[in-house]
Amino acid sequence: MKKKQRRAQIALVLIGSILFVLTYLYYPNLNKENFFSKQFSEKDSKKSITKKKKNTTSFENLEFKGLYDFDKPFTVQSEEAYILNEKPDLVFMSNMLVTMHLSDGRTVIITSDKGKYNKITYDCFFEQNVKATDGSTKIFAENLDLIATKNFVEIYNNVNLDYITGSLRADKIDYDFETKNFKVSMFDDSSIEMKVIR
Repeated sequence: MKKKQRRAQIALVLIGSILFVLTYLYYPNLNKENFFSKQFSEKDSKKSITKKKKNTTSFENLEFKGLYDFDKPFTVQSEEAYILNEKPDLVFMSNMLVTMHLSDGRTVIITSDKGKYNKITYDCFFEQNVKATDGSTKIFAENLDLIATKNFVEIYNNVNLDYITGSLRADKIDYDFETKNFKVSMFDDSSIEMKVIR
């Protein structure tokens, strides 16, 4: 009889100990971890990882900083972006926005529906509904390549360039935002459409 009572008492003490550990030690820490992870994801939602598929990692409200022509700072922003595991240096972006600060104090803003940014070389490749402006000059095209080591951008496919003294349409323009000089070319032998106002 005493052995049965001792076993029952030992069993009750063990159950009580387990309940004590679960109630006062395990469950509060579990809720605390959930609380902190929730706070972390809300706090860092500006650069949060939203999805991780098999071969991609997706981001929202992403921002990078780089240098153009070795000394001009710029920022690259995107509402949504993803990186492919097999191309970790390239960031594929939608609603891409670049803000470039020139040495004379002007600011150039370039936007496009989508594009790519190379995190290593700082090169930007804009695609679809590309718009670039420094305030007085406005450029519209389907593609614009900003190669960080060059002092000009390559703009191509249905290029329209509007500026104070005129406008022009061409297949391809190499444009220097600093000097406002440009080199115009066509993909075939057709003529360039240009209107100059004096």
